[in-house]
Amino acid sequence: MPETPRSIDRYRFTPSDKLLLDANVWLFIFSPQYRPTDRRAKAYSTALKGMIAARCAIFIDAIVLSEFVNVLARLAYNSVPMAKRPSDFKAFRNSSSFKPIAKSIADSCRRVLEIAKPIEGGFTSLDTTDLLRQYESSRSDLNDLLLAHLCRTQVLTLVTDDADFAGSGLAILTANAKLLR
Repeated sequence: MPETPRSIDRYRFTPSDKLLLDANVWLFIFSPQYRPTDRRAKAYSTALKGMIAARCAIFIDAIVLSEFVNVLARLAYNSVPMAKRPSDFKAFRNSSSFKPIAKSIADSCRRVLEIAKPIEGGFTSLDTTDLLRQYESSRSDLNDLLLAHLCRTQVLTLVTDDADFAGSGLAILTANAKLLR
């Protein structure tokens, strides 16, 4: 029977919970883009405290970490005033002004990795023909399909703010009202 997304605000965490936090959740918690007063940032930060207190198993895979890093780097690039912004992102990333930003991003990753245990995504056991067929026939992001596969094979609850997971049948915890409808 397919799961229905549940509100993270009402969920009681237990030591038996196995959770995969999506990149958007880590961004709500650790990105300078969101203020602590933001409703969803507050919900996910409070939930993370509950997960840690309950001693839940919290996981992260390479895709989530990569998305987290790339979004933080793009946010930094987009925050540079147009008059001072390099013509392309790679020039910005290779500039000396990116070094302190890269350090800050790496520090954020270290904070995430102090909390979340790395998990293998299962790409080698994945039916790539089926994966690409799903990608062709849906509006899903390829990374989302890979995360869904990981959650299914490892029996993980996905903690996400991404409404694209609506109807996925995954066990989901969220503060996104669109997912809770």
